[in-house]
Amino acid sequence: MKVSLRNINYILIAFSLLITIACNQRGDKPGKELPRIAIAGLAIESSTFSPAQSQVDAFHARRGDEVFSYYPFMHQDSTTRKRAEWFPALRGHALPGGIVTKEAYELLVGEMIERLEENAPYDGLFFDIHGAMSVVGLDDPEGDMISRIRETLGKDMLISTSMDLHGNVTEQLAQKTDLITCYRMAPHEDAIESKKRALVNLLDRIESGKGKPKYKAWIPVPILLPGEKTSTRIEPAKSLYAKVPPLANQVGVIDAAIWIGYAWADAPRNHAVVMVTGDDKEKVTTAAEELAQSFWNVRKEFEFVAPVATLEESLDMALESDKKPFIISDMGDNPTAGGAGDVTWTLQQILARPEFKNDDGPSLIYASIPGPEFIEKAVEAGVGAEISRKAGAAVDARYAPPIELSGTIEAIEHGDEDAETEVVVKVGSVQVIVTKKRKPYHHETDFTRLGLNPRESDIVVVKIGYLVPELYIMRGDWIMALTPGGVDQDLHRLGYKHIKRPMFPLDKDMNDPDLSARLVPPSDQ
Repeated sequence: MKVSLRNINYILIAFSLLITIACNQRGDKPGKELPRIAIAGLAIESSTFSPAQSQVDAFHARRGDEVFSYYPFMHQDSTTRKRAEWFPALRGHALPGGIVTKEAYELLVGEMIERLEENAPYDGLFFDIHGAMSVVGLDDPEGDMISRIRETLGKDMLISTSMDLHGNVTEQLAQKTDLITCYRMAPHEDAIESKKRALVNLLDRIESGKGKPKYKAWIPVPILLPGEKTSTRIEPAKSLYAKVPPLANQVGVIDAAIWIGYAWADAPRNHAVVMVTGDDKEKVTTAAEELAQSFWNVRKEFEFVAPVATLEESLDMALESDKKPFIISDMGDNPTAGGAGDVTWTLQQILARPEFKNDDGPSLIYASIPGPEFIEKAVEAGVGAEISRKAGAAVDARYAPPIELSGTIEAIEHGDEDAETEVVVKVGSVQVIVTKKRKPYHHETDFTRLGLNPRESDIVVVKIGYLVPELYIMRGDWIMALTPGGVDQDLHRLGYKHIKRPMFPLDKDMNDPDLSARLVPPSDQ
């Protein structure tokens, strides 16, 4: 049978169309392979002023496709997901806490690198970290982590790093990464948006063939302030961070970011940083210097995001108020900033007040205090039973000893990811939440699932600093109590030995620093 040249052409055209359709169904372009992108990172904010230590299980590490659950924008049918072939290795996110043990760090980083090696090489890596991890024996854990990844996977791969604005950026981290950004809001309502920006920047640079940015400007700013004084809800942080998007959106600039830094760790890297990346040298350096100078210019204007007072004053105000609930932030032992979470000092003071001694006194919810032995006995006794057991101060007993809680068990709940088991015990008119493991209480459902009604309670005391959005909306009134703990808001009491000096506000009369842009070498040099 003879096949004409015309028929052969028809067959070739049909075959080409089939290939094109198949490529389009994959979200790809004909003849172009999807980029290979890995995902990895470890995130924790850890205080070196707390006696607590963080172990492997604190990170709740996710592996393989489980990692995608961190990113709502990466569902199976999302446009972003279809733009690459993905290789999630290991991603762990811990509740803020104490310094990470070297053994835990080595186990997690070792496994991360092994998993990354399995599917190498890659076109890019999404390096998702917090930036305030403290590890026994290391001054710069995230810098060490990214350096070890580079040693294993090479210098050519593009790395995009996403961070919390309370993280720290050393020159090592700045040099080993290519693209870098952080949140622009505190509280971090833009966390997911920021992670997506970091990932989209990575995909755009790979797909366009532009690759690594030509310039990375890094400026250390000698300011060290707590998050409770730098919230973007109020000035001057509100206006300072409003300067970031216009500068980041310039042609020739990829991203711009301001890191407040982490105040409750004592290492040379703990200070503010400004960083800008892009291909236009003048715009990159000018933007970085403008942000750094703007930050320095308003350094003396930062104040607490809410009124502050002693605990005694806070309780007096709450008792006199007719607004429900009156929320008191027990700031010094805030587990969302790295506190041990089991300091009993505040609860001791509350239960000593005569107003709360009787069942019909002002209603107060206290959230929360860890007490694994208390939990064990409460579970044995059951709801409705009377109990008298000690809780708290197993980790941090510097300010008060374990507290004896004598009252009625009102609720027992199992299965919480952080607390594991929660018990509500009523002592006088105070409902104390006792947990097997420490847990911050952020959401109304954290209370209602225990049968508590925070909106109708006279007073709610939470171990937290500035209120997260849901608590902020719920509040009738609010004050932040200056209580003791591993994340004490009075930085002068912490006793820094290793941070770089001079540092504002510890050295409030220091001379103006050099805030000129420092161009960091590309990651492949």
